[in-house]
Amino acid sequence: MLPSATRDVHIESTTPLITPIDLVNKLPITPKVERTVMSGREQVRNILNGQDTRLMMIFGPCSIHDEDAALEYAGRLVDLSEQLSDRMLILMRVYFEKPRTTIGWKGLIYDPHLDGTVDIETGLHRARALLLKIGEMGMYAGTEFLDPVVPQYLAGLVTWSTIGARTTESQTHRQMASGLSMPVGFKNGTNGNAQIAVDAMVSARSPQGFLGLDHQGRTALIRTTGNPDGHLVLRGGSGGPNFGAESIAGAKKQLEASGVRPQLLVDCSHGNSNKQHTLQAKTLKDVVEQRLAGNTDIIGCMAESNLEAGKQDLSDDPSQLSYGVSITDACIGWEETQELLTWTYGRLGDAV
Repeated sequence: MLPSATRDVHIESTTPLITPIDLVNKLPITPKVERTVMSGREQVRNILNGQDTRLMMIFGPCSIHDEDAALEYAGRLVDLSEQLSDRMLILMRVYFEKPRTTIGWKGLIYDPHLDGTVDIETGLHRARALLLKIGEMGMYAGTEFLDPVVPQYLAGLVTWSTIGARTTESQTHRQMASGLSMPVGFKNGTNGNAQIAVDAMVSARSPQGFLGLDHQGRTALIRTTGNPDGHLVLRGGSGGPNFGAESIAGAKKQLEASGVRPQLLVDCSHGNSNKQHTLQAKTLKDVVEQRLAGNTDIIGCMAESNLEAGKQDLSDDPSQLSYGVSITDACIGWEETQELLTWTYGRLGDAV
């Protein structure tokens, strides 16, 4: 391409990456992982459609930065989920991309070495390899898709996904969601407005045509059939929490007015805990009690949880990080996670 004074003015460099099909072939899905993903997706769809009355509970780290800790967490969670599976469908948060309001660490895919080197190809390899290991355990993985290129590399290993509060209003992400193969939760906007997510559901369930990448990494026209398995995720916002009965009733009216499914899931972190991880339990218990009081449109909860409670700052020496502690949002620890899921199981049993 001939040089031009009007093009790439602020581009320092471009580096070709492995194509999606090459990474998929290098780290292929196994029969067991395929069964895990397909089974998990079908169970989520059955919950959304009311055929399965269990609660869907999505627990896991705010973000993944240490695969060893993530695998230890997954092992604990799958063991617990097997004990509670008759009343709850438990998925693990496996988040590799972190949307930032300004700047900061953007997740394992973008900075796998935690040192600002932006080794995205290694990040994609490590993310896919981790999802395969978690799937081999029989654990269902949930993630947020932020960059519309990433699903080509990872989506076949994901049971359930979200579109985040900062991107739910984005046409690009609504188009992407219309073509995703798994159920998708749309979070309300950062101001707490659920209508943005409701509009996203309407858009994503419709057929779309847009620019994207094919499996060979070539620019392509992508046509989708639309994704019928979207639902609302309430996560609070700048105006405060929105998990209370009045807020949920208001969200249901918005959903019904737009002709989309009224089922919703509550994210107990972010605005619904006033960004204090110690308040997630209070939110979760309130939501479970609403469900037990007869609000069957509430299909479950999400919480940020890790091996250890709290958070730590990412320093210039990643080797000094404490094991099992988040480097993004603060999380509840494993003991509290186990207590909350066991408490929920018991309350659901009391209601039978």
